[in-house]
Amino acid sequence: MVMTYTADEIYEIAEQIERDAAEFYREAAETCPNEDIKKILFDMSETENEHLRTFQNMREKLTDEAGLSVFDPFGRSAMYLQAIADARSWEGRINPMQALTGNETAREIIEIAVESEKEMVVFYVGLKDLVYFRAGKDKVEEIIIEELNHICALLKKLKSLG
Repeated sequence: MVMTYTADEIYEIAEQIERDAAEFYREAAETCPNEDIKKILFDMSETENEHLRTFQNMREKLTDEAGLSVFDPFGRSAMYLQAIADARSWEGRINPMQALTGNETAREIIEIAVESEKEMVVFYVGLKDLVYFRAGKDKVEEIIIEELNHICALLKKLKSLG
């Protein structure tokens, strides 16, 4: 089945993912017992808010290009993106934010964050393949790089915990 999603619909999904991620990092920072990690988590929350603004700006620019859509001949990418959106961006699992009790160790918080970041990278790689260059493909590539940097920073901090 061939599926066509509008760029507006895809950006709406991406915006929700960024909102969820920013909220997760903010809540994780508030419950984290380690001050160094707390700062990293707050910084990551702000970066996710910047990504949200990027997608909002990309979406606003689409108003002049009504009808712009992405073509997915086998429907695979679009089905994956929709599944992610339906799962509230956490790949069929409960949103990690909902699982935080405030009793997590710094290690547990970082491990949850790493897994979430990996899922976001996979989503954005799929998104990049669906978005035309004029609709912001280069911006999606920049966000992928930033998400990969998040993973590296988190893994470095995890390693320092021993």
